Amino acid sequence: MPAAQPPASAADRRRLARRLPPLREADARAIQRFIDAAWAEHGLARLSQDAYRRDLEQLARWRDGAGGGLEGADRASLFDYLAWRHAQGYQPRSNARLRASLRGFYAHLVRLGVRTDDPAVLLDPPRLPRPLPKALTESQVDMLLAAPDVETPEGLRDRAMLELMYAAGLRVSELVNLPANAVNLRQGVVRVTGKGARERLVPLGEESQDWLERYLEQARPRLAGTRPVAADAAGNVPLFLTPARSAPTRQAFWQTIKRQAAAAGIDPGTISPHGLRHSFATHLLNRGADLRALQLLLGHASLSTTQIYTLVAREHLQRLHARHHPRG
Repeated sequence: MPAAQPPASAADRRRLARRLPPLREADARAIQRFIDAAWAEHGLARLSQDAYRRDLEQLARWRDGAGGGLEGADRASLFDYLAWRHAQGYQPRSNARLRASLRGFYAHLVRLGVRTDDPAVLLDPPRLPRPLPKALTESQVDMLLAAPDVETPEGLRDRAMLELMYAAGLRVSELVNLPANAVNLRQGVVRVTGKGARERLVPLGEESQDWLERYLEQARPRLAGTRPVAADAAGNVPLFLTPARSAPTRQAFWQTIKRQAAAAGIDPGTISPHGLRHSFATHLLNRGADLRALQLLLGHASLSTTQIYTLVAREHLQRLHARHHPRG
């Protein structure tokens, strides 16, 4: 069993994870059956599938076949594993996601009759802070959107992506994976496939629509070249293209946001990967948008997820009151 000496950084934890034993075939089969069932029964999104797989594979490798491997783990061994992760410096949010992975996996085994008990049912979730989304001010958003060099195909693409992300409140993964047929410029809407494969229609807004038209007319043909752009397994062609004629990755677009923020004179450290999405939600609420409507626009399954933005709007109103009220 690896030593419980806490590594100094997340990179050290990744190196430690790589030094765990290789995944056993029986554990790999059990994980794949669970992932397949979660996708078929609940429409588990691809990113969630990948996260669950990583969580379960690391536990399986940590156990290295002990006590029947992953399927045979008891409650004590799960507590031992959580204690080991805590000693390695894993954050509460990461451990909370792990608990969700474990509860889903072992509930699946109980349904199949592989087990009669669920060792994960009494695992207490770690207490998580309730962080407020970091939103840009409206003037900062204006500077960020104006930062790309629209005289180049890549710059015009970046401007269109930033405008669309802010106008429609898209997640980064939703933005980079948009197919070309998702945008209807005549009706001024974009069809977005979000978490759990749920679809929603979101208005584009005049500015976003204008920049998308310019991108499609001027930049995309130059990025696509003369050969047809390859479609994905579902037959969709990406809307936004790199010079390699493929969709940008989430990581690449996040680097683009940081680069454009620096060019606009905004500290890149103040922008989160979902910064424009958070700004979209906060600015709508500040201007009187209805919370239920915002929930539909953001694609949240639960209204409680959307309500965190009311805290951001409340802080903004309190600052305005303190600044301008005679007795503030």
